[in-house]
Amino acid sequence: MPHAKVAPRRRSATATAAAPSSPPAAKRATPVKAAKQAKDTPAPTAAASPWPPVSHRERQREAKRNAVLQAAAQLFNERGFHATSLDDIAARLNVTKPTLYYYVKNKDEILLQCVSKGLTMMLEGIDASRAAGGKAIDQLMTCMQVYARIVTMDFGMCLIRVGDEQLPPESRKELRRLKSAIDQEFRRLVAGGVAEGSLQPCDPKMTAFVIAGALSWIGRWYQPDGEYTPEQVAQQCIATLCDGVLRRPAQAPVSAADTGAAPATAPRRKTAVGKVKAPARLGGA
Repeated sequence: MPHAKVAPRRRSATATAAAPSSPPAAKRATPVKAAKQAKDTPAPTAAASPWPPVSHRERQREAKRNAVLQAAAQLFNERGFHATSLDDIAARLNVTKPTLYYYVKNKDEILLQCVSKGLTMMLEGIDASRAAGGKAIDQLMTCMQVYARIVTMDFGMCLIRVGDEQLPPESRKELRRLKSAIDQEFRRLVAGGVAEGSLQPCDPKMTAFVIAGALSWIGRWYQPDGEYTPEQVAQQCIATLCDGVLRRPAQAPVSAADTGAAPATAPRRKTAVGKVKAPARLGGA
């Protein structure tokens, strides 16, 4: 018996109706509003660091290192290199001896840095006088003033009083190269002064030796608490080098007979008995 065809079920209208839509999504903020919200939102506060910036720490370290060198130079000048210990330097700075090793390796390095600073100061002063220009005699006078002034300072005095004999050969070689540069500059200026007619004809080499030797010796006898300032010491020593010590013959005086006037009686000069200081104190010694 044939099966009866079953009509397909029709979907009800409710089944085919669209499903209810989901709630609308939140509106996205526009770029302008997003920027405003970011601006209004307080930024997180960074943790405060107890350490100073690197650049500040480096400046502090360099300042402390210079203090170590200056204290050492003063002690070397006062007591001598061999009689000064790292303990002495630490005591002057009110620190412990291990603290010094953070800034220097040993006493030899301290001496090397001290005399290097003295030489560098001289070379920089000489370069500045050259850059200023002018006649050779003007540059020479400026260089002499710079040299004389620096040898009364801690590092310049250390260069003269201690020298480089205590240093290793390589360090000694470098320092002598710097000294040679100063000597060559003095020779150049002396030769230039002779060429321009401001200096008498002379041997530039020997004259440079005399100038540097005389001015260097200031660093041996100068005492900071002496009666003359460093500027006065420099002026008097340079004047002696340039003008000499021999008295030049004065012009013959005009006689009273020639002028018809009565001869004037020269006033008696008062002697300053007891006011002249011993030669050992002369020049700031």
